[in-house]
Amino acid sequence: MRRTTAESTSAADPVLVEIVEGTLASVEMEVETAIARTARSPMIRDAHDFRAGIHDVRLRKLTGRSYSALVQPIVRDFPIAEMKPGDVFFHNDVYLSEGGIGHLPDLCVTVPVFHGGEVVAFVQAFGHHDDIGGGVPGSMPSNARSVFEEGLMVPPIKLWDEGVPNRAALTIMTRNSRMPDSLAGDLDAECSACLMGARRLGELFDRYGREAVEACFDAIISNTTETFRRELLAKIPEGTHVWEDYAEHDGVDSPRLHTQRMTLTVDHSAPVPLVIDFTGTSPQAKGPINHAGDYADGVFLKKWLAPILRNLADTPERMAELDVNEGVVPLIEMRFPQKGTLLTPIFPAPTNARTFVILRLLGVLAGVLAKATGGRMPADQETIRYTGVYGDGLDGTPYLMREVLGGGSGGRWYADGEDTIHVVPDSRNIPVEFAESRWPFRVERLGLARDSGGPGLYRGGLGYDKHLRMLRDASFMSIADRSILSCWGVNGGRAGKPFVVEIDGREMEGLVDDSPVRAGEIIRVRTTGGGGWGSPLDRDPALVAADVRDGKVSPDGARDDYGVILSGSQDDPQVDTEATGIRRAELRALVADAPFFDRGPGFPSLSGGLPYAEVDLV
Repeated sequence: MRRTTAESTSAADPVLVEIVEGTLASVEMEVETAIARTARSPMIRDAHDFRAGIHDVRLRKLTGRSYSALVQPIVRDFPIAEMKPGDVFFHNDVYLSEGGIGHLPDLCVTVPVFHGGEVVAFVQAFGHHDDIGGGVPGSMPSNARSVFEEGLMVPPIKLWDEGVPNRAALTIMTRNSRMPDSLAGDLDAECSACLMGARRLGELFDRYGREAVEACFDAIISNTTETFRRELLAKIPEGTHVWEDYAEHDGVDSPRLHTQRMTLTVDHSAPVPLVIDFTGTSPQAKGPINHAGDYADGVFLKKWLAPILRNLADTPERMAELDVNEGVVPLIEMRFPQKGTLLTPIFPAPTNARTFVILRLLGVLAGVLAKATGGRMPADQETIRYTGVYGDGLDGTPYLMREVLGGGSGGRWYADGEDTIHVVPDSRNIPVEFAESRWPFRVERLGLARDSGGPGLYRGGLGYDKHLRMLRDASFMSIADRSILSCWGVNGGRAGKPFVVEIDGREMEGLVDDSPVRAGEIIRVRTTGGGGWGSPLDRDPALVAADVRDGKVSPDGARDDYGVILSGSQDDPQVDTEATGIRRAELRALVADAPFFDRGPGFPSLSGGLPYAEVDLV
């Protein structure tokens, strides 16, 4: 008879818990390292847009460094008792993934772990692959009206059967891809890495026994639950708090406010202390910005949003120590609106640009917590967007270059935001040397986008400024939000600069599939800056001068945004203290009645002229 969770937790050897937890983290890292070293596509191998996860036989996520999809759809369609060593399961079907897959290019492989002839855990990897068919290269058509335009849908299948690959299924998938060699190589890398990870975990069970290891699993998850409840949730005042944010376009209709609304109810005495209600979220979009999040009681979204709670930790160092595993799930209840909204789309609604919704939800939770806690949350960030070019290479063969560039993170109550970060763990831009040797363009600039970070007591992080000069005619693509709206500032902080792409001075929309770019023309990509935290008029003038010296803020920005008047050269700017005091007094009079959130100058253009939303007041 299996022990209950409470019995298992109390019975777990605390030293063994540390050993097991370290082994899980090591195996997860080893799986990801193996994939990165053996994959074929730039998106997986170089940009690192993938992740691994380890789950127990009860489908609970055990690891917290990275994040992964769900095992639920696999065990739904394939009974655990019938699984065999060497089996590898595969799926990418958004609507049959129980909310774990957001769009079709995210391909997921799952491998069961065996001990004593029984399944005891699962190793999983999923990543964003180059192409799985559909209307445009990259499988992310910006004006898709149904999921059928977005690529090949594969419900859960057995891709390897007791170590033997299903060649028919692999042939079908590669035949539907414009990049068949990369797809085949990536899948082989992911399957092999997960099988290796399953062997490593099997050795852990062999060494310590199933009962002891599973007791450690219970302890790891229980420790997370209690740590979050005691250290983080206790800092949120009881009551009901409401906020909302918006996506700005869907690729089909004209730009407008697509609302994601969150009502957070906090009751520390309740068994489930946090209730997140998405009532008030806009109807599903015609275009591909929908996210199917209302499956499996929203368990994927619970783990997706929970990292925001770590900002409530006492110190940044403590925040970095806190992992997010299945232990956060019992603390959160999610209530979804009826079917047919941005978060509850009805099949076959398109979803390839669902980042517009799930990334915004991170900011909505941060915003509602900022209202609840008097601003003890970072300002907004938009740290993922896809840009790229495709056409015929110098040898005449087709190519696709797509990059997932990051942006600046929001200023925090204790520090500036970080420059050019990415929401995917360990991700990176594609190295210039690699890009220029493989594709027909030159990278003429890759640096920080000056003045992009939102002004504040703590400045928002800066985005990228990247210039590509095309050597052959090609087509440009972009899947990006925050090209009208900005990353919001909070508690007196100002919004960052929005996303901008220009091709020889011609400004592009955020959602573009096939804009022509000629040989010799320059594509300039400027990604978003994070929002600022606190009033920029309270920032130390010496720090503003240092930002000007470092090229992060221009002299005009220092004067207009921070009220700091400088003299001397840019290499050695000097603060004019008297003029700065006069200038700051003038600016303070202009912002005396500013709302708690600053959404930037793009908001009135979509709100019918309103300078801010009603929920922006505290």
